[in-house]
Amino acid sequence: MPIAMILIFVGVFTVIAVPIIAIGSTRKTKQVLATLDSALATESPSAREQIVNLRKDAALSSIPWLNAKLLRFQLAPYLHGLMKQANVSWSAGRLLVVSAACFAIPAFGVYNQFGTTWGALGAGLLVAMAPFGWIIFMRNRRFDLFQQGLPEALDLMVSALRAGHSLIAAMGLVARECADPVGGEFRACFDEQNYGLELKAALDNMLLRVPLQDLKITCTAIMIQKESGGNLAEVLDKTAHVIRERFRLKREVKVHTAQGRLTGWILSLLPVALGTALYFVNPGMMSILWHKPIGIKLIWTAIGMTILGGLVIRHIVNLDM
Repeated sequence: MPIAMILIFVGVFTVIAVPIIAIGSTRKTKQVLATLDSALATESPSAREQIVNLRKDAALSSIPWLNAKLLRFQLAPYLHGLMKQANVSWSAGRLLVVSAACFAIPAFGVYNQFGTTWGALGAGLLVAMAPFGWIIFMRNRRFDLFQQGLPEALDLMVSALRAGHSLIAAMGLVARECADPVGGEFRACFDEQNYGLELKAALDNMLLRVPLQDLKITCTAIMIQKESGGNLAEVLDKTAHVIRERFRLKREVKVHTAQGRLTGWILSLLPVALGTALYFVNPGMMSILWHKPIGIKLIWTAIGMTILGGLVIRHIVNLDM
């Protein structure tokens, strides 16, 4: 009964909090736009200072007390950086509130339907990880797009350098001509360098935003050429060739390990699908697993062995390149 009360409280809280966050974000956006409009219409020092403060505002949540709590933990900056890498315009507080809602609703439903506490907690935790999984999926997809577009960006830089442009001008050309995410990241690096930041610091910031091995190779080649000298166009041309070869090799490895990855997915999902089918066929027989102590132990043992087997197969088919 206390578990049910807790789940009801969390569910009601999230149902009320999500609309409040949406309304608060809309009001805050309108307020910021109105402030910017009024500030741009005048040239007073106070207005310019207000614009600077608005640009430096990076709240982790639109709820004041939740924002104050998140600032105390190291997890909030990590989540903020993760969503920046995924190009998702959420705050850390919104992600946590959505995850709490995803936990409360299925957990309460499972507890109300089957009356098992451990099953409700397991279902709630599984669904609560869905927002984080979506963020990681968007992050990986954006990194894949960046990795695919990086050789073409390097080719454009090589052409600009051979035409007589400087390295900074070549980066500006990539920022203008290439599509996102390559163009957006190079634009941020180009702007940071123009605002007075050193080239090494600007490249390090880009590596923090896009921690890919191919980009590390590119930035290392640029910094080595900057310190030791040489033909930068030739260095970047060879770097683009190396990146293309690594990308081709990765695709070949992915093709050859497709059977192993498919086997891992089948072996991981087969117990869940088979158990669900057996429950619909004979609910009384399957309900023994969560009504008897030995059944609960068997469920946790099966979950642990399935996760362990999936991790082993993942370690076998994934190659560091």
